[in-house]
Amino acid sequence: MKFYKIKSYAKINISLGVLGKLKSKLHKIESLISFLNLYDEIFIKKIKNKNHKVIFTGKFSKRISKNNTISNLLKILDNNKKLRNQKYLIKVNKKIPQKSGMGGGSMNAAHILKYLSNKQKLNLSSKEILRIASKIGSDVVVGMQNKTSILYGSGEIKLLKKNINLFTLLARPNSGCSTKAIYRDVRYFSRPVFKKNQRVNLNYKFLIKLKNDLEEPAFKKYPVLKKLKIFMEKMDDILFVRMTGSGSTIIGYFISKKAAVNARKILKKKYQKYWCILSKTI
Repeated sequence: MKFYKIKSYAKINISLGVLGKLKSKLHKIESLISFLNLYDEIFIKKIKNKNHKVIFTGKFSKRISKNNTISNLLKILDNNKKLRNQKYLIKVNKKIPQKSGMGGGSMNAAHILKYLSNKQKLNLSSKEILRIASKIGSDVVVGMQNKTSILYGSGEIKLLKKNINLFTLLARPNSGCSTKAIYRDVRYFSRPVFKKNQRVNLNYKFLIKLKNDLEEPAFKKYPVLKKLKIFMEKMDDILFVRMTGSGSTIIGYFISKKAAVNARKILKKKYQKYWCILSKTI
């Protein structure tokens, strides 16, 4: 049997507001989410074997635990007898850095769950998909839709019809951020920016005014990120610069591809050892 190829796109937070804490002690967040044309490549096929086999390759495949989002998903599906004893070989070419704030692992699980549900006809109800996805990560459901979305503090998700068409310059030091440590250092909570029944106009002026509440604790713990953002903000024709998720990727947003290309040349001269690529929102 041939492999089926899946593109697992990187998720980015155009904005991220920390609104408070839940009874579970997790933080209540609000976020404007988009996706990039940067993706991990996933190859999947059925195999005759007693166990599933998950293999990671590529530049960012090192030190991925055996207990990862994909293995957790398969375990949940097996325990609920949804795969009907069928086993799979899954190969993942990792192009999205770990601990980068782009949800690489969660998006891998999201796209595999979507494939199994749709192509392999697991007959999962919407409630079952939500339940399974939530056990893996809070952003897995968003990844299955792969569209610009608003995640409200209540946990509800609103898919937006209009995409954010911007070119991006991604830069990341050669180390990741600890999500737990960043959230632990959050000292202040924000008020919601988005209202459920209110129309959202994603114009440039609005996007520029948004923010990521996790930047302050992240910059205190990792000063190199603050220096990187300040450097990028001085580039020509840049619209705005913002950290995605809990870091460690800093993203510069541009209206034109030419401006993004020129900015990358300048950035590579200053930070030669940093991971730095061009991308675009989808």
